[in-house]
Amino acid sequence: MGRQTWKPGNMLYPLPAVLVSVADRAGNTNLFTVAWTGTVCSDPPMVSISVRPERYSYHMIEETGEFVINLTTEALVYATDYCGVKSGRDVDKWKEMHLTPVPAQYVRAPMVQESPVSMECRVTKKLELGSHDMFLAEVLAVHVDERYMDETGRFCLNDAKPLVYSHGRYLTTGREIGSFGYSVKKNKDHKKS
Repeated sequence: MGRQTWKPGNMLYPLPAVLVSVADRAGNTNLFTVAWTGTVCSDPPMVSISVRPERYSYHMIEETGEFVINLTTEALVYATDYCGVKSGRDVDKWKEMHLTPVPAQYVRAPMVQESPVSMECRVTKKLELGSHDMFLAEVLAVHVDERYMDETGRFCLNDAKPLVYSHGRYLTTGREIGSFGYSVKKNKDHKKS
């Protein structure tokens, strides 16, 4: 089998499919799906989301400079897709998807109660890139669902069956096949291939 060469495009998959919640200064809220998101820096903790300017939620982010990234799960796959294809101009996605908005600690945008992880974010910079504008944001707080804490106090996100997006498809994460640093860990049972 050979390899095909395609025109330049985004093939960095899988990506987290997240629900981003926003609010404007008047208190109106919305929820939309973003796959163009990622970690930018660990100290200070920063993330990015890329949003098309014509999206209904775009003006809310510009107006307040705030949003919440809510991680999604297998149980939230229908709502995640719905919030990505329906516009907040036309429907109340919170109501239609039976999602629960809960107040955040530092930002106007609500968190999604059903999400295992919600990250409150404040925009530090907007980059106009083309089809999407990227909002770089500092993470102000992380809220986790205690249902995924084990008896040692460790947060077990994988138990929530996190959702990822890959080339038009939603998938859940699979079984653990290693952990950070295991390739160099000294272990008498570990054999190099």
